Amino acid sequence: MGVVYPNSQSLRLGVVLRRMPGATAWAKWVWKASSVLPGAPDASWKVLREEGDTTEYHAKTLDLWLYVSDAEAYAHELQARAPSVYVVMREPAAEDEGDAPLSILHVTVSPYEAQDYSDSGEEIIERVPMSPALLAWVTSFVDAHYVEEPFVKRRRDKMRTDRAQDGIGDARIAQASDVYRAPRTPREAAE
Repeated sequence: MGVVYPNSQSLRLGVVLRRMPGATAWAKWVWKASSVLPGAPDASWKVLREEGDTTEYHAKTLDLWLYVSDAEAYAHELQARAPSVYVVMREPAAEDEGDAPLSILHVTVSPYEAQDYSDSGEEIIERVPMSPALLAWVTSFVDAHYVEEPFVKRRRDKMRTDRAQDGIGDARIAQASDVYRAPRTPREAAE
């Protein structure tokens, strides 16, 4: 386990990316987040495995933070068929120096936070299944900090609104003929 604070915990998490040949002439390579490595040391595009044209890289190691305030989101993710870690990546800008094909920005287990990142359309969000050890760590955090609030249906008041017509017209208009007419200024009334 990584750093522990009163309202949060963190764990070092290595991100593994797989590079495969593209299927079209427009994409030479296809990149996919294939796994995460809990407790991994720092790395920068370290080659882990090569099989033909497919290569796996330990691209980067980031801190995965869990916050008490987001425990509901983590509980929601744990209820999914395959609980996942979300890897947030971005294609590097043209002016960025370096030869990294993707910038790995963030890792999270909150589906709400992943949705927030995907709203901009600039980031690439990849789901990676949680390993059993990571699943146990997130589950113990949720069990310790999440208390489900019971749903309370709002009750409507019993006031009858069909008996009186409130808010029709302007009270400053003395005529009953056209209650929707705007009031006239004193100068218009004199003419």
